[in-house]
Amino acid sequence: MSFAAPAGKRRGLRDWMELIFKDHGFLRVWWHNLHEIAPGMWRSNQPGPGRVLGVANMGVRTIINLRGPRDDGGWQLEAEACAATGITLLDFTARSRAAPDKAMLHAARELFAEAELPALMHCKSGADRAGLMSALYLLIVEKRPAREAAQQLAWKYGHVRQAKTGLLDAFFEAYFPYEDQGMAFYDWVDNVYDPAEVTRRFQTKGWAVRLTDTILRRE
Repeated sequence: MSFAAPAGKRRGLRDWMELIFKDHGFLRVWWHNLHEIAPGMWRSNQPGPGRVLGVANMGVRTIINLRGPRDDGGWQLEAEACAATGITLLDFTARSRAAPDKAMLHAARELFAEAELPALMHCKSGADRAGLMSALYLLIVEKRPAREAAQQLAWKYGHVRQAKTGLLDAFFEAYFPYEDQGMAFYDWVDNVYDPAEVTRRFQTKGWAVRLTDTILRRE
């Protein structure tokens, strides 16, 4: 006689274990890092199924997963919760420790055009990739000045500009003088922006790298 759990239950248990422990979901039980960026667009850290239901009750129609498509339990549970609540889940890959590449910046514009509002963008902690994409949303969709948009990369969201994640700040700062001269963002991206040069000029602080990579274990 076998007392093994059915395959579906075993998979469900594994998904929850991966979400809670491997993905540090226990840290996000009460801390959601949830903020409204602009009317109809929100940012947060990785939501569990209960929070997907919660934002569905808020009227959210689209969730944008900035961690890209994955095969771990957290993604599986999120996808199932979105399907159950009628939310469209869009997977988009953003990077937290690199100057954004030009293809990604153009893809972001297409993503924002595709997403049905109200929408929620999230990464793991809601600090870096969510900050980058929130700033791009304000800049591209809301037509806000780059200096204002870049405030989405801030300590209050958990962003540390002295670590490798500060490359995101350096990216926006490289555009500031060109915006002051009246150059449109995508004209700058296509004709001036050099990710390698932004990376070369950027310097980290050792304590900040240890904080984000070793202590906080950010992606």
